Amino acid sequence: MTTTVSLQGPLGIDIGGTFGQILQVVISLFFILFIFFGQKITMRMYLLEIDRGLKRLDILRGQAKDLSLKTIKDVGKPSVDPGPQLNVLMEQFLITPVDMDPTGIVGKFDHLLDVRDQKFKDDVRKIAPSADDAQVNNLENLVEASWALNTIYRIVRHFYLLGRKTSSFFIIIQLQSLLPLIMQEAEAYLGAAKAFAEGQPIGDGIGPLVASRLMKDHEKRKVQKDVVVAETTLEERHIIALKAEGPGGNVGKPGDAIKSLIEENPGRVTMVVMVDAAVKFEGENSGEISEGYGAAIGGIGTERFKIEETATNNRIPVYAVIVKESIQEAITPMKKEILEAGEKVIERIKRLVIERTKPGDTIIVAGIGNTIGIGQ
Repeated sequence: MTTTVSLQGPLGIDIGGTFGQILQVVISLFFILFIFFGQKITMRMYLLEIDRGLKRLDILRGQAKDLSLKTIKDVGKPSVDPGPQLNVLMEQFLITPVDMDPTGIVGKFDHLLDVRDQKFKDDVRKIAPSADDAQVNNLENLVEASWALNTIYRIVRHFYLLGRKTSSFFIIIQLQSLLPLIMQEAEAYLGAAKAFAEGQPIGDGIGPLVASRLMKDHEKRKVQKDVVVAETTLEERHIIALKAEGPGGNVGKPGDAIKSLIEENPGRVTMVVMVDAAVKFEGENSGEISEGYGAAIGGIGTERFKIEETATNNRIPVYAVIVKESIQEAITPMKKEILEAGEKVIERIKRLVIERTKPGDTIIVAGIGNTIGIGQ
């Protein structure tokens, strides 16, 4: 037997039934509105989120630019306001060579990068006339970090305004999806700017740090552009260690240096070991070490091409020892875990040379990365 209870108000109205009907109408209206306007509502929410991110990016690029101006004035002692020239530097660009016919494109890239680097450095030296060579290198890196933040802001702003102007849901949703990664990178560039302003070693300097430890107490000499080498012994092997010239922010041209050293020692170099920082996967620990094969060097690819070509022509194996770190850790002040990995890398190199070479062999150990804050 079933008993039905009816809820009635003072005037005898069935409250339960009336409420259910109202609720059903509201849900139906909401469902209809969502069908016709759901995408626009979602896009409006995404636009608000991107707008907040864009304002944060504007703050970050402003902080980096202010830091650049302050450091230039403190270090370079300019006689005129460096602001206008800094604005010019932050808008510079590089037009890549035509790649319809790839023959010789590496040489073209290499030439363009040399021209760009020399022009950029000369411009920095003009607005910071009292800075020495190491300080000019640091200021160059600082301005490049500001340039990167300015470029990120301009690109995000472009797609934000384009998506809002055209009401393109696909542009907005892609930008919103990438925004967290973009913000992480932007925050890292601001941290890099602070490190360059203070001349602190960054995570990417682990390669030069290892080379510097091998070079300790040995005579150094300069080879090629902004690269120094020193000769030492390790487990009865002849070691030629190289790194970018420090302590200013510099990466040098290790490809040219390795090619030059192999030509100086015809038939004697039996192995090249490259030490560099590498981006870790999520879930991996910073400072972990891995071994691999091939030229461990980033950048646009010109230096790696030179190393690979020289090693192939001379039948020299190239091994890589990398230290894992995040993108943020690579360009911000070096963490303790990465610093402590330096000695472990040297132990890995010892094991490699014992297993893969004979006593008396000549081995090149190249410390790849930015050598800011790391002396010879």
